[in-house]
Amino acid sequence: MTSKQPLPVRLTRTGQPLFPWHHFTMRFSSTPRGARLARRLAGERLETWGIPYGSDAHEVLTLIVAELSTNAVRHGRVPGRDFRLRLAAEGTALRVEVTDSRGESVPALAEPSNELDGGRGLLLVAALTDRWGWYPCIDGPGKTVWAVLDVGLS
Repeated sequence: MTSKQPLPVRLTRTGQPLFPWHHFTMRFSSTPRGARLARRLAGERLETWGIPYGSDAHEVLTLIVAELSTNAVRHGRVPGRDFRLRLAAEGTALRVEVTDSRGESVPALAEPSNELDGGRGLLLVAALTDRWGWYPCIDGPGKTVWAVLDVGLS
């Protein structure tokens, strides 16, 4: 007797959308624990949407969520205010957005220093995604940092 194993998911570029329109939005406390929870829940959501744990796309996307969430906690934190994670899957692209409450700190790529432990997060985001950027919130203080990865592989 053999157990029936699920077929591996292979992401291919076709004329059809890889995903129906999926969206996930949740607020998290602006703490290291909130950033970890955002990464975990994003990983579970990606699995549900057909991006399996252990795949390159899953690893990259959870890393992006971790980096942007950590930046929101470290650099965008306002005491008593949460940060928001939004995931959107449209066509073959996945978009990650993290919104914090501090609009005066502008995200920018910088040369990492050999003497500092941090400062490489946005460099990773820029290197691993197809595009990224940020925009100020129009409905209050804060900013949204976003990144897009096309997971349709040939």
